[in-house]
Amino acid sequence: MTAPNSADPEDRAALVRLLMGGMAASTVGAAARLGVADALGGAELDAAAVAERIGAPERTTARLLRALAALGVLHERGPDRYALTSAGHLLRSDHEDSVRSLAHLYTDGLLLDSWQRLADAVRKADVAFETLHGTPFFRHLQNRPELSAMFNAAMADATRATARVLPDSYDFAPFTTVVDVGGGDGTLLGAVLARHPHLRGVLFDTADGLARAGEVLERTGTADRCTRVSGDFFARVPAGGDLYLLKSIVHDWDDERAAVILTRCREAASPGARLLLIEPLLPDTVAGAPSPAPFLSDLNMMLNPGGRERTRADIDALCAGAGFTVTGVRTLPPPSGQGLVEAVATGPDRPTGASGTP
Repeated sequence: MTAPNSADPEDRAALVRLLMGGMAASTVGAAARLGVADALGGAELDAAAVAERIGAPERTTARLLRALAALGVLHERGPDRYALTSAGHLLRSDHEDSVRSLAHLYTDGLLLDSWQRLADAVRKADVAFETLHGTPFFRHLQNRPELSAMFNAAMADATRATARVLPDSYDFAPFTTVVDVGGGDGTLLGAVLARHPHLRGVLFDTADGLARAGEVLERTGTADRCTRVSGDFFARVPAGGDLYLLKSIVHDWDDERAAVILTRCREAASPGARLLLIEPLLPDTVAGAPSPAPFLSDLNMMLNPGGRERTRADIDALCAGAGFTVTGVRTLPPPSGQGLVEAVATGPDRPTGASGTP
């Protein structure tokens, strides 16, 4: 089969836009690092004023502002006059739905260096990050406090959208103790506890992950109802919860290690306890997805931590192997859009499978 002699101009333009997508992302990432959105705030400013506030030359700042306006992050109000669009406001550090830290992470070499090896990773079926750095992703973060802080801040950004909708999107009334496994700084658990004052919480993560949890829980007024426990979820998970909550945890790991995490949850849970997984869910076909995002996220999981996004059937199998039966799957409302999977602990108190550690 031969290629057509001439291309549809619209097809060519669309493909070029895709090829320049990395440049667009880097432009937004630069704006986040420089604090352009904080500099503008609610004002309309010229390049000179923005440049002074971000500590950069006017001539280069003007070029960045033009590009940001072309991307829809800024409004160009007139010659050399700029203001934030509604999307641009999300790059402000003081916005309740800020994605500034997420923009920093997504355009940092921590993730992007692996993307440069995508073709090799597909061909060799390896984890690009481990090939590049000689160590797994999360172990690499443990030894680099600045990178760990950047990653944890981005995860808090990513969690805020879910924290806004989950407390009113799931029936927490039957439960008494929620264990948030890998819950980071408590952004999600704090929101749930604040909305449901009858609940107590256990926030479980590594010491690095919990570093900012105290201030977050104090801010939500839930510190007195939440116990912070540091540890390794491959070794054990705190017992005593009747609801185990995991947001964006199992997609970080391959099936074998994800099964270990869920098995540790099942060992800690009594029969009848609930498991709540909040994860991006892959549709069975590409046509069933509202955007390419879950498939790009799947590639990112493959390249960096070595995990994967999963379909409903994948989640069912993973839960069943760990002693949980899925009882419901749905999508959380905007601005989250994450999949919400509920499962119930069944079978013996201590499942026999997935006993290994990574």
